[in-house]
Amino acid sequence: MSLDGKVAIVTGSGRGLGLAYAQELARQGAAVVVNDVSAEIAEAAVKSIQDNGGRAVAVVAAVGPAETARRLVRTAVDTFGRLDILVTNAGVLRDTVLWKMSDDDFDLVIDVHLRGTFTCVREAATYMRENQIAGRIVCIGSPTGQRGNFGQTNYAAAKAGIVGMVRTWAMELKKAGITANAVVPVAATAMTATVPYFAAAVEAEAKDEPMPAFFRHDLGFGTSADVAGLIAYLASDDAATVTGQVIGIGGDRLQLWSHPEPVVTEYHQGGWTFDVLAAEFPELLGEHQQSVGERFPALPEELQR
Repeated sequence: MSLDGKVAIVTGSGRGLGLAYAQELARQGAAVVVNDVSAEIAEAAVKSIQDNGGRAVAVVAAVGPAETARRLVRTAVDTFGRLDILVTNAGVLRDTVLWKMSDDDFDLVIDVHLRGTFTCVREAATYMRENQIAGRIVCIGSPTGQRGNFGQTNYAAAKAGIVGMVRTWAMELKKAGITANAVVPVAATAMTATVPYFAAAVEAEAKDEPMPAFFRHDLGFGTSADVAGLIAYLASDDAATVTGQVIGIGGDRLQLWSHPEPVVTEYHQGGWTFDVLAAEFPELLGEHQQSVGERFPALPEELQR
């Protein structure tokens, strides 16, 4: 098994995508620290791993505080003897448009996603460096963090911030042999279950039937299990040279996201005054303005509800 002898932490792994990641890591031989805010859900996740011959233990706590990060790392080391892999998946949503979003809505999402990723990675990376472990850090991003999404100011900020941190950590941790990557999953979740566009795909998954090819191929939209293999690969020794990358996966599709680069560069001697910009901006840059949000093709007639 590719991860035999390794020890992993997966935050937010009681159910959904996080559970799929934890189960796949265990299937590949890793011992796993499962994390959720519900003791009942966390223990059920641990049992699902143990029932299939894996090793797992639960830490019931919300990510964000540094103490939670310390508990997670301490539990991994005390229970299984070491820590090799961290997957930061825990998250929460508080969706609403900008003018209706409260401070609490914003702060909670930032605290769990962004601060929770930071505190857990800081603790894990510190342990790995001090113990000369060439560890693997995998942080979960989102298409929303890459392109934006209506009603998700807080979530977009957090997920974009995670990608920025991953690129920085890849540089800072390179000398220690620790890799840091971001994964952008596109899969059926509790959130997509409420979107009419995905109804046929969600219905197929609920019936344990294959998703229509339109979703798996054209949209790159699949199940949690479709994402889990990439998580395990990035956690393995085989991925030692992969770091600082943002990798999208879903259904039958695998993508490597580009780092932001200028799409056009112009110069004006003496600088860009208001008058110069007013005269030249439309012609120089206007047609190069970038799109925002995701664009979905029309559903085939047979998949419309």
